[in-house]
Amino acid sequence: MSDSRPGLNHQRLVNLIRQSIQGCDLRLQNLQVLTEAATGAYVVTPVIAAMAGAAKVFAVVQASRYGSVEEVKALTQGLAELAGVSDRIELITEKPQAIVAQVDLVTNSGHVRPLNAELINWMKATTVIGLMYEAWEFRPEDLDLAACRQRGIQVAGVNERHPDVDVFSFLGVMAVKLLLDAGISVYTSRILLLCDNPFSGFIERGLVSAGASVDLVDSLAAAAPDNDYDAILVALHPQAKPVLSGADAVAIAKHWPGAVVAQYWGDLDRPAFVAQGIPLWPEAEPKPGHMGILPSGVGPEPIIRLQTGGLKAAAVAWQQQQSPQPPDELDYLQLL
Repeated sequence: MSDSRPGLNHQRLVNLIRQSIQGCDLRLQNLQVLTEAATGAYVVTPVIAAMAGAAKVFAVVQASRYGSVEEVKALTQGLAELAGVSDRIELITEKPQAIVAQVDLVTNSGHVRPLNAELINWMKATTVIGLMYEAWEFRPEDLDLAACRQRGIQVAGVNERHPDVDVFSFLGVMAVKLLLDAGISVYTSRILLLCDNPFSGFIERGLVSAGASVDLVDSLAAAAPDNDYDAILVALHPQAKPVLSGADAVAIAKHWPGAVVAQYWGDLDRPAFVAQGIPLWPEAEPKPGHMGILPSGVGPEPIIRLQTGGLKAAAVAWQQQQSPQPPDELDYLQLL
């Protein structure tokens, strides 16, 4: 099932990829990359690597609710052919040892995960794993960090706030989209923003720019109980337990009846919220530790920037193993 929005037409994607590669000065010549082939905006990842000069790109294809293996292959091949790089992309349905053992960069992408100890032990000692997000956002279930450290394999987070990447500037747009989909106009709306991480300023500015009145606090306990809110936007760093508990649901129902709780990031005790009659959005519960709205929800631009930046960070880490890198190149990189 492909994304039929006109903003994701293949020629536009190729144009955006080219701009992003130039902006980050991404150069992958002579490197081999293991990543995923996917649908929607995420179709771009192997094509970015190939357009940046990678000698070979292996892209793992899996069926999902977004498309069959055949559909994903057709989407990827179509984009790759338009970009003129189809000869350097190989679509695979497994992660065989022979391939894992030869690649230089591995992206921590959905169809490549989990990167377990077995896969990590197959890798060359110089292989670099690109998280494709910032280091502080690390999810332990994504990869076996202990195995990486035992092998001396570097894990590279990307500085999403680097001006050439600039993914965080989309966080406010994503918050607006999430609330609009929930039936909150944002303009003239009163929003309680719960955020305890570097997302806070970006989300707040996006909401205020759209005309909302925003109260920003880092916990529900810090919120004023006598204020009236149209929505409570939850953007708290995920923990082992829900970031908002059953007791929090009781407090919300008491102090802010009718307010929509929008789950941007951070897991909720959803059964407790439902029991209190609290309206929740999105309707489908995000996977643990995952966002309630993906960057792709607002278009391909943040995904292309993120994937290019993630590959750049991994490439800088790889090059640093070979020879020192200029200080401005290291600004892309956050080693875990």
